[in-house]
Amino acid sequence: MAINVYLTFNGNCREAVEFYAEAFGTEKPQIMAFGDAPPNPEYPLPEEAKHLVMHARLTINGSIVMFSDTFPGTPFTAGNNISLSVVSKNIDEIKTYFNKLKEGGNVGMDLQETFWSKCYGQLTDKFGIPWQFNYEE
Repeated sequence: MAINVYLTFNGNCREAVEFYAEAFGTEKPQIMAFGDAPPNPEYPLPEEAKHLVMHARLTINGSIVMFSDTFPGTPFTAGNNISLSVVSKNIDEIKTYFNKLKEGGNVGMDLQETFWSKCYGQLTDKFGIPWQFNYEE
């Protein structure tokens, strides 16, 4: 299991990821835009979201740092744009941690299957710390 840093940007994520990749001499970043995701007729993607970064990641000196843009209409506050991401190959472990940290907190997205993971969820714990949980095969 790993706990990684997840940085959120307000429309300039692609620029930030490319800047950090250059600054730290990392591999060329793999960037997935919201428009690259499979379409969901229940939630049509606004045109202004298609080019925004849904997910990118870099390995910087052995640490994984992940990135995304906020989705249009989602509040963005500089300084509160960092979350911790629990990444595990054990779904039971993810469920246990999620259920413990949600006590007294606020669930943003309950654990569920997504197109990138069999188990993913988000919450803010009772201390105001945002967490993401992701099963990785």
